[in-house]
Amino acid sequence: MIKIIIVMNSQASEAEVKKVIDKLHEMGHEVHISRGEKRIILGVIGEVENLVSLPFYAFKGVEEIIPILKPYKLTSREFKDFDTVIKVKGVTIGGKEVVVMAGPCAVEEEKQILDIAHYIKALGVKVLRGGAFKPRSSPYSFQGLGEDGLKLLAEAGEEADLAVVTEVMSVNQIELVAKYADILQVGARNMQNFVLLKELGKLKKPVLLKRGMSATLEELLLAAEYILSQGNYEVILCERGIRTFENYTRNTLDLSAVPALKELSHLPVVVDPSHGTGRWKLVSPMAKAAIAAGADGLLIEVHPEPQNSFSDGAQTLRLETFAQLMKEMKPLIQAVGREFEMATPNELERVEH
Repeated sequence: MIKIIIVMNSQASEAEVKKVIDKLHEMGHEVHISRGEKRIILGVIGEVENLVSLPFYAFKGVEEIIPILKPYKLTSREFKDFDTVIKVKGVTIGGKEVVVMAGPCAVEEEKQILDIAHYIKALGVKVLRGGAFKPRSSPYSFQGLGEDGLKLLAEAGEEADLAVVTEVMSVNQIELVAKYADILQVGARNMQNFVLLKELGKLKKPVLLKRGMSATLEELLLAAEYILSQGNYEVILCERGIRTFENYTRNTLDLSAVPALKELSHLPVVVDPSHGTGRWKLVSPMAKAAIAAGADGLLIEVHPEPQNSFSDGAQTLRLETFAQLMKEMKPLIQAVGREFEMATPNELERVEH
């Protein structure tokens, strides 16, 4: 666990940084490096009591030695004081642009996923979502198409030029899902599956980590810490609602989590208003509220015929409703100083007809 960070000043050379790292390795410590525009931060793992007594300030280029008091270290603003920006398949998540990820709850068949992919692409969506493995509350509910669903999802993403995100449920699925997906999603039920998180930390692909149904923000950040601690720094946090005493909505969408996580952590934050509310009429207003709260992106379920979808129809937007939401979001995104690449009027007219 990182207990101390060593801050190198803006004038420190690579040779000076290397001398400090070599000394830390000689003392038996692991080092995580965060390179910003103005300074380099070294996160030190191991028994660090002896660092205080040793003259590390005597090393040229060392500006400050700071203990990290929070239980999460690599995910904290103390370790990295600038935003993490994740780039995957031409998509930038965590930058100025608001990224929309959309698609059906579950991949059902080829025509369904291809039609949806082409439709949402024309509206400015950058990432296609869809479940191939579905962790359902009931063992009798539709569980997904498995690898066949992954193949269809990857095919649709390739044809529509969209990145693909889908859920991985267990360690033995990682290799298979990573073969087809650009971003691997950890669902709310698996947020504290620490064995899974550690294995995903060894992967060189972004991970979208959903907040557990009853998890605190600290628990979410500690879950992310498991992934980062293994070397994978590309983690996207997702607020998808938490379980409270309210039963009108499926969950209570905690939008205060967005600015709070932004204050506590450097990781990008997206919001899932579909699972967060469980009611399609609430998805659009909560999506807009998420943008106003500072979300880096949205995760929204869409389907041509929600009433006939294999799962989560009650919270899924019809394609035309989704198109209207995308139109309404652009001025809001611009008003909060963010960017969004909307379809041209001709493209919009084509998808609407």
